[in-house]
Amino acid sequence: MAFTLDQIATALGARLEGDGSLTITRAAEPAEAGPDALALAMKPDYAEGLARGGAQAAILWDGADWRALGLRAALFVPRPRYALSGLTRLMDPGPEIAPGIHPSAVIDPDARIGDGAAIGPLVVIGPRAEIGPRARIAAHAAIAEEARIGADALILAGVRIGARVTLGDRVIVQPGAVIGADGFSFVTPEKSAVENVRATLGDAGAAGAQSWTRIHSLGSVTIGDDVEIGANSCIDRGTIRDTVIGAGTKLDNLVHVGHNVRIGRDCLLCGQVGIAGSVRIGDRVVFAGQVGVNDNIFIGDDVIAGGATKIFTNAPAGRVLLGYPAMRMDAHVEAYKGLRRLPRLFAQVAALQKAVSKLSRSD
Repeated sequence: MAFTLDQIATALGARLEGDGSLTITRAAEPAEAGPDALALAMKPDYAEGLARGGAQAAILWDGADWRALGLRAALFVPRPRYALSGLTRLMDPGPEIAPGIHPSAVIDPDARIGDGAAIGPLVVIGPRAEIGPRARIAAHAAIAEEARIGADALILAGVRIGARVTLGDRVIVQPGAVIGADGFSFVTPEKSAVENVRATLGDAGAAGAQSWTRIHSLGSVTIGDDVEIGANSCIDRGTIRDTVIGAGTKLDNLVHVGHNVRIGRDCLLCGQVGIAGSVRIGDRVVFAGQVGVNDNIFIGDDVIAGGATKIFTNAPAGRVLLGYPAMRMDAHVEAYKGLRRLPRLFAQVAALQKAVSKLSRSD
């Protein structure tokens, strides 16, 4: 695909200076940009890269002299990274899924396919499933019975959508994700060692034979509009009520959401986040990579947790967390500074003990 700088400026709401008729076919880092590329030189640090590359046009930082940088044109935007979202949307052709239904797809006669939907090779769609208008489903995806996929959804290769799962409009599910597997729910006839440990904080009780009996998952999963689910992520169905993910929330790759979890709107869950069963999470919550959340707790609106934070207790709205176990980020930083000082403190204490011992012997 090719675009003129005029077209790109209009799409981004950018200020254009120079020759708007230049044709752009791709975006590139400044040092790797050729004459057909739009160089992404959004900070002064990139000026050296522009000199090494062959770009004729660039997105530049505010105040940059594009003529002095050897360019024929430049775009200026108030928030470069936000502009990058619009530029990539404009230039991304998306997956190639042919319109209509591929001959190899297996679709139950009772399924309903919306107008303009595209169903790829070897897709399986179960009884009474509903596929919304203009939804696109890539190869080898499986949609189970009574699942509902919203309008303009994009389901990529190898995705598994379980029975009675509901996906809102414009949902994107990356390859290999599984939505609607059974929850990990098991119980013992007698009180288990795990229950004893929870109650006593350490005593597992008398050892003995113990068998696990499945609690079946009668609920499903409900996902709101404009949600994105990363590759190989797993969202378990609820035990009785549905697991719920609110509109606008984004899940990275390899995120696990346990049964009965309720996640609010516009949350961001980064790679390898794990959320145990029956957790309630508010709106606009951000979890960095490898955050873990204990079961049956509440996370308030606007909570932010840094990488590898482990949250074991309720977190009030607006709290910024870090560490294992989680604590306020500023307190964790101070605690870590103290931890690093411990060897020096031990050496000082040892020296003081030696000095005191000498004084005692001299007495």
